[in-house]
Amino acid sequence: MKQYLITFFSCLLMFSVTGKVNAQEDPSVKNVRRLTNLPHVYINTFDGYGIYSKTEYVYARMWYVDEEDNVQFYDSLMIRGRGNATWGLAKRPYKLKFQNKEKLLGKGYANAKKWTLLANHGDKTLIRNAVTSLMGERAGLKFNPAAKFVDLTLNDRYQGNYQISDQVEVRPHRVNIAEQDFPLTDDSDISGGYLLEGDGSAEFRTSTYWSDEAQRNLPPDGFYSSRSNVPVRIHYPDAEELDRRQVAYIRQFINRFDQRLFANNYDDPIEGYRPLVDSISLANWYICSEISANVDAFWSTYFYKEQTDERLFWGPLWDYDIAYNNDNRERVGRGNNTTLQLMSDVGYGNVRNWVQRMWRDPWFQKLIYRRYTELIDGGMEDYLNQKIDSLVQLMNASVQLNYQRWSINSPTLREMVLYSTYDEYVSDLREFLAVHIPFLKETFAKKAGIGEGTEPEPKIPDFDARKDVVYIISNVGSGTFVDVNLQTENVCGNSRNEESESQQWLITPLKNGFMFITNRATGHALNDPTEGEPTATTLTGTQLNTAPADSLDERQQWDIVKQDEGRYNLVNRFSEHAANLSGGGTDDGTAILSYTSDERNSSSNNRLWIIEEARNQSGEAIEGLDEDVDYALAFDPQSGRLHFGADNLEAFTFPVRIYDQSGRLVTTFQASQGASLSQFPRGLYIITWNAKGRQKSVKLVR
Repeated sequence: MKQYLITFFSCLLMFSVTGKVNAQEDPSVKNVRRLTNLPHVYINTFDGYGIYSKTEYVYARMWYVDEEDNVQFYDSLMIRGRGNATWGLAKRPYKLKFQNKEKLLGKGYANAKKWTLLANHGDKTLIRNAVTSLMGERAGLKFNPAAKFVDLTLNDRYQGNYQISDQVEVRPHRVNIAEQDFPLTDDSDISGGYLLEGDGSAEFRTSTYWSDEAQRNLPPDGFYSSRSNVPVRIHYPDAEELDRRQVAYIRQFINRFDQRLFANNYDDPIEGYRPLVDSISLANWYICSEISANVDAFWSTYFYKEQTDERLFWGPLWDYDIAYNNDNRERVGRGNNTTLQLMSDVGYGNVRNWVQRMWRDPWFQKLIYRRYTELIDGGMEDYLNQKIDSLVQLMNASVQLNYQRWSINSPTLREMVLYSTYDEYVSDLREFLAVHIPFLKETFAKKAGIGEGTEPEPKIPDFDARKDVVYIISNVGSGTFVDVNLQTENVCGNSRNEESESQQWLITPLKNGFMFITNRATGHALNDPTEGEPTATTLTGTQLNTAPADSLDERQQWDIVKQDEGRYNLVNRFSEHAANLSGGGTDDGTAILSYTSDERNSSSNNRLWIIEEARNQSGEAIEGLDEDVDYALAFDPQSGRLHFGADNLEAFTFPVRIYDQSGRLVTTFQASQGASLSQFPRGLYIITWNAKGRQKSVKLVR
């Protein structure tokens, strides 16, 4: 009995001591390490149970092991499931919510509480979402979700390769638009920002949805558009902060767009829908949706409205794991294969009604064809294949580990094909792009009325432009010179100023017989911004301007028509209008208009122009930049100096612009002078310039 008591009390003592030691253990201490070259995320829930809900968070701890094997510990974060169809898969996606804002991915990324862990389980390549985000960045969309690949261990069990990405929300480095007052005051500006989604699942509350009286009295965080019945969800302002005034404002704005789009005069450049959309983001978002062949692009479509801006902007791109012909649901016409189909024909969601209506507008047809041609001719296909290469190489070891955990040749979601190796899935993705991209070019050309036999035969130019000089252009009637207002970029007539480079123009012949006319001071091209479907005698009176140089843009292509010795008309290819000095005015700043082109072209002094070589005070022709001149752009990483090198550097008077990786212009300098980048933070920069009317750009990492 005595021995039994001693043993009993010894056990109590051991339990007591053990319990005391456990209570004092540092919860951040855990044996963690990377299993591949990728960072590794370890997450343990407090109770050790799994995550079974995509609405209820559970508390957890997280250890992040970066590429340098540094370990960052996060205590008391929360985790829950996320996704729709993907939440029902074996390898589940998750949403993280930290106690405080965290720069989880470091400099250049968001500082935020909410992050996502995408499983990409329905995409055997694992990279479709990442490739699409990179495509959006290349196309020029402002906001593109992060794509950081990691290995994930959850509750001490390896779960596979995951992608850390942004929560789609209003925040710097995410959707960086104006944040509204909360709570609103009488002086609050409720014109923006708003982050919206054309949400096919209609997962939002309306004023009549809820049966509970308390919930019914909450402001709705979504609505259906009045004409097309598009379900529009309001993501920002947040549902718990929404005021009924904000809901009423954004509903009225969307309904105005919806009604104008389906009105009889929908294609009117002023009364139609065009003034209510940002054409650049619209074209880039739509083209990326078609290149990726995302059948759900119109089921879940993000768009936003900025403060004091009466336009809708489109993007970001989100949820593309079933894109690129990776969805076996039936399609009209060609079964379930999307390789040779437009998503505007076969995609899901009511936003497709908007896009189909836009396709009836010749302005939209030309916009999409022109921008698509620019992107493809600019190397988009090669860019995507290069990114696929780099991602596959980066993820090689993690991919192998992932497919030891999960089957590579078993169906998980809606895969079109099943292979036994990862390389075969990647090859299938490449082959899709190789066929789909030419199909889109041909299809967009047909929709824009550009096809075999429709392009005009190249004409023999009336004006023999020299490549090595710049020109001045003066009006026959007034004697004033074509100039650019550097603040507005509007084109006007001004008195001669021999020192003003804004009166000097480079004239470059194009292969189709038209001329490309660029301003020496800005590098931008003479442009006719007339909207609608003009003819030679209709929709006249718009003031000409200059715009970023794009020799493929018909608005920037000019026919220099000779009338008699030394006198010419400037006729725009797109509008068919002649450049006309308004009223023949002699005052500085007199507008130069896109005007009627008819039989009076030969007699109206307002439409007649003299084109001469620009000369300096010594009477010598001012040289342009000869394309045959050898020059190079050099960067010294020690001093941070960026400069051009050439035999005759003084002739390099064109401006050079430097943009950061978000697309923000950070500085401009004259090519002959160079610039210092030492004051700029390290990162990726884009350097652009326009030489002889040709836009050039390079990437620089400092």
